[in-house]
Amino acid sequence: MDAVHRFSKPQLRRPRAIIAFEGWNDAADSASGSVNYLVEQLDLVKPFAAIDPEEFYDFQAHRPHVEVDDGGTRSLSWPMTRFFAAQLPDDDRDLLLVVGEEPSFRWKTYARHITQVLVENDVESAVLLGAFIGQVSHAAPVPVVGVATDPSLVSSQGLMTSSYEGPTGIVGVLLEACREVGLPTLSLWAATPHYLAANPNPSAMLALTRTASKALNLKVDLGPLDRLSGEFVDRVNRALEESGDLREYVAQLEDANESGNLNPEASEELLSEIEDFLREQPER
Repeated sequence: MDAVHRFSKPQLRRPRAIIAFEGWNDAADSASGSVNYLVEQLDLVKPFAAIDPEEFYDFQAHRPHVEVDDGGTRSLSWPMTRFFAAQLPDDDRDLLLVVGEEPSFRWKTYARHITQVLVENDVESAVLLGAFIGQVSHAAPVPVVGVATDPSLVSSQGLMTSSYEGPTGIVGVLLEACREVGLPTLSLWAATPHYLAANPNPSAMLALTRTASKALNLKVDLGPLDRLSGEFVDRVNRALEESGDLREYVAQLEDANESGNLNPEASEELLSEIEDFLREQPER
């Protein structure tokens, strides 16, 4: 039985793809938040394909959610990877969006299922999104690091490069799978402040969405996300105003970034203080 369920066959013109996963690759919900923003902005309701979760997830780690509708009917929502197709009449190319949770098992098979759907829909280029917790300030422009199947894809966008070696997530595995099928793919990674790790970060979402749109020549309205980013920074600044210790810590962090000496030290009490403040603030 094919793990990929195809509900329809989209008619797309020279499509590009943007892909993100929740989990290890998704600090502060930045990568998945970027793709979900695009899905909402483009008013994409139903996926045209999905990967059945049965073979790829440990359901004790990725539990299905029970949902109840207005009539009291209960249903289950599973951790399913979904493919959305967007026809863009104001552009000469269309868009394919993929979002899901990082799987637990059979990563190579899972990645090949994704590339299979990309290839059969004639995707010409792809961008993978990720985010990591870094020693960066919320007040500075969000750093975005690039890795690619071809180094020229990174240099052409003027991105920072990475020399990281070590454990990787499904984004790294999928990048290699795209290389295997000859699909030009750029992987973008946003750095998010480690003292805000427990909160969704609209600023990082904005940086990823803007950089991916530029790389793919994609026209998208970033206005709502830009406003969310501004409100987020304002909330953090209010937290800093109420805590001299936090304000001093972030100032030291900014100085360390400017000097290249990224080695901030702070107690768990300081980090949890600002996270508690943000959680207590009402959403606008």
